[in-house]
Amino acid sequence: MRKRSGLMTCKGLAGAVLLSALILQGASVQAAQTGGTVSAAEAGPETGGEAPGSFIDMSTSYPGVTVKAGSTISFSLDFASLTGESADVLLAAENLPDNWTGYFKGGSNEVTSVHVSGRTSEDASLGKGLASYSLTVPDDAKEGDYSFELAADPGTGEADRLSVKVTVNEEENGASTLTAEYPQQQGAAGTSFSFDTTIVNNRGTDGSFALSANAPAGWTVSFTPSGETAKVTTLDVDAGASSALKVSITPPETVEKGNYTINMSAISAQDTLSADLGVEITGSYGVSLSTPDGRLSFDAYANKETTITLTAQNTGNVDLENLNLTSKLPTDWEAEFSESTIGLIEAGASKEISVKIKPSANALTGDYINAFTISCDEVKSEADFRVSVKTPTTWGYAAIAVIAVLVLALFGIIRKFGRR
Repeated sequence: MRKRSGLMTCKGLAGAVLLSALILQGASVQAAQTGGTVSAAEAGPETGGEAPGSFIDMSTSYPGVTVKAGSTISFSLDFASLTGESADVLLAAENLPDNWTGYFKGGSNEVTSVHVSGRTSEDASLGKGLASYSLTVPDDAKEGDYSFELAADPGTGEADRLSVKVTVNEEENGASTLTAEYPQQQGAAGTSFSFDTTIVNNRGTDGSFALSANAPAGWTVSFTPSGETAKVTTLDVDAGASSALKVSITPPETVEKGNYTINMSAISAQDTLSADLGVEITGSYGVSLSTPDGRLSFDAYANKETTITLTAQNTGNVDLENLNLTSKLPTDWEAEFSESTIGLIEAGASKEISVKIKPSANALTGDYINAFTISCDEVKSEADFRVSVKTPTTWGYAAIAVIAVLVLALFGIIRKFGRR
């Protein structure tokens, strides 16, 4: 019996050895077919493999950013299910630097978890921007590199961790910008100047910029987004995007010649932007038309010339050249200027011109309006004159003479027939 037991023991041992050899041979064959070795995880629990880790992948487009101390930044988070399964995922921030604070945000609320839907290659948008992490860097943070992790745990005992690096730098590379295409312009007083500006939001979060301008008294400044007509005082710019803005600046009519600077500001929670817009006023243009004594009325007679004197005065601070004189008269009236074109009237100076007015032969007694205009490329002025057409005095004398003859004739008749 002992010999039999010993024999059986040897046979059992030989069988175990043979079984182990077969297993190793199968693994070698599998490795040869796949071009490598079989890992413990591939072999399964029977060969000593470990349980699979997280099937959730959390990512952000910008895991490394540069900010200034005291800034608040936001990381947009995307989630993917690697197996196509849905899961409720717990969120956490780990290893934050001392005094750094942050929270997860979904929609308009602070959240602690998100639901990740099953995702396929045909629907890659699922989980994109599902949540974000808002981080506040303390004001006293020193320059340097800081790292921490964001964790997404689907409840499998193994969380997916996202490493984030923040560089604190006084000269922040990610700061937004405000630029003007043509920051220097010139024109006359009363001209409306239009500046095309652009705000670029280089931050990781959307920004709302409050708009303002520091202009001299009497100047008006307005802001209009590109492609729109409504004037605004704030402009929303998406993260990483830009927005064009038209700045309209109008000086008062009485502004003096010279150079002026209008400082424009665009301020958000993270950025204080400014740009200087320069305006050069080349001068003010003005001209008036009147008479030496200021009277705008005169008498005239039908079909008879009457000469009046006009005074053209340059009321601006810029010389005026090539001024033209024109008239607008009643039908069949005539006007002849001593000179219909004035070559030059210096700033503040005046010039007298005579004009001959001849009412039509059929003009009746009464008042008429004669309009005279002086103009050049920069300015124009018009003056209306009231013309009273009178009956000629000779006709009055003739009428008196006729009446006298009639009276004398009547007196002679009375004397002749009175004696009888």
